[in-house]
Amino acid sequence: MRMSAVQARLERYLELMKKMKSYEEALGVLYWDMRTGAPRKGLETRAEVVGVLSTELFKLGTSSEMGELLAALSEREAFESLSRVHQRSVTENKKEYDRSKKIPPELYQKYVVLASQAETAWEECKPKSDFETFRPYLEQVVSYQKQFIELWGYEDNKYDTLLDSYEPGMTVKKLDAVFGALREKLVPLVAAIAEKPPLDTSFMRRKVPTERQRAFSEYILKEIGYDFAAGRLDPTTHPFATGLNPGDVRVTTRYIEDDFKNALFSTIHEGGHALYEQNISPELIGTNLCTGTSMGIHESQSRLWENMIGRSRPFWERYYGELQRMTPELGDVALDDFYRAVNEVKASLIRTEADELTYNLHIMVRYELEKLLMNDELQVADLPEAWNAKYKEYLGIEPPNHELGVLQDVHWSGGGFGYFPSYSLGNMYAAQMMAAMREALPSFDADVAAGRFEPIKAWLTDKIYKHGRLLTPSEVIRNVAGAELDPTFLTDYLEKKYKEIYKL
Repeated sequence: MRMSAVQARLERYLELMKKMKSYEEALGVLYWDMRTGAPRKGLETRAEVVGVLSTELFKLGTSSEMGELLAALSEREAFESLSRVHQRSVTENKKEYDRSKKIPPELYQKYVVLASQAETAWEECKPKSDFETFRPYLEQVVSYQKQFIELWGYEDNKYDTLLDSYEPGMTVKKLDAVFGALREKLVPLVAAIAEKPPLDTSFMRRKVPTERQRAFSEYILKEIGYDFAAGRLDPTTHPFATGLNPGDVRVTTRYIEDDFKNALFSTIHEGGHALYEQNISPELIGTNLCTGTSMGIHESQSRLWENMIGRSRPFWERYYGELQRMTPELGDVALDDFYRAVNEVKASLIRTEADELTYNLHIMVRYELEKLLMNDELQVADLPEAWNAKYKEYLGIEPPNHELGVLQDVHWSGGGFGYFPSYSLGNMYAAQMMAAMREALPSFDADVAAGRFEPIKAWLTDKIYKHGRLLTPSEVIRNVAGAELDPTFLTDYLEKKYKEIYKL
């Protein structure tokens, strides 16, 4: 193929990509609006709008023109003439094209509308603990997921296909081994802590007005480097971050007056996601590479900032005085007591409120149930009973209602099956990244204790953020740590931290 022809095809390909990214950005704004205050009466119609736009986006990505362009640009001579960015864009897009082409557009549109309606139904049913009203929506979502798996194909386990959507290359076999290694180390540690006298954390339930929580949340976001000129903070039912482009990355949180740490750490968590998205290289804007490379790598940043920095002693040596000044309700609480309280280990019902140590057990519950559902070993109608049994087995506690149990997460209503393992993978990536960063930045603790986050953010940007999806998850962790993912970094970090806190 002549170079002029290659260039012409590349330009047309980039035009299509830019158009697709425009649709994605519009859909991102619509989704954000639906979850942050859109009028309830308009949500059903909005779901239809989302369905139409999503289908148009889907059609663009699976069009015959896109297929012809990808095929031509994938030919060896043409491919080798492309820049590294364009090669990676074509490779990723072809994988997505081949996968999406197997889904009929009309089936996809019905699914998108259903998923949007299911999320709205979940929001209404959760506070009422009403699983039976929500069940038909979830049954349909699960049915669509199974149809997609059959269309996409699979080798060893049906669930592998869903895992690969969020963490390329991940399989049930690999994940079972990783979770097994975590259980072996963490269960004895949790048991040892359970034998210690419980910490007095009653002051954490003091009522803190929403406005004070909001002010401190905004302050902390600015301190860690979140750019408010390229984002905003809003309340929602289930916190999330939306990256429309590096110049517009929005963060949400949930304020609970008698549980101020919920908003505080949710804000830092979502802020970690946002720092990733705000610092992607400008050269990737308008391409399919202008996003995080995988859910696991994305979660590594939210968990790193929330837990490994945000719950660390150096962090609160710097910011506890500010918290007390802005939140006088904590004026009589000593720093040591506060530090131990935000790192308390206690079996809990809610995943988003779980401590670092038991968090992975919450993920294992969901992982086990998802595998059963997708392999026809569990029916949606039996999900609440199975959920409660798993919580009893893994955490020794049982939900008193569905709001605190099977209805607590939004993910399944939107079809996010295969997503939950990303949280645990994020913890593992984060611990390995932290070890590498501490080695590269000997003044790490001193910088955190002084509120100097510029060196940390610069290092993360150089190693992770700026690359977007240009690097694969394996390439990212090798770029950071010079090795593949190793779960022992997480267990070593947790053992050291919690043995010190609980004096084991």
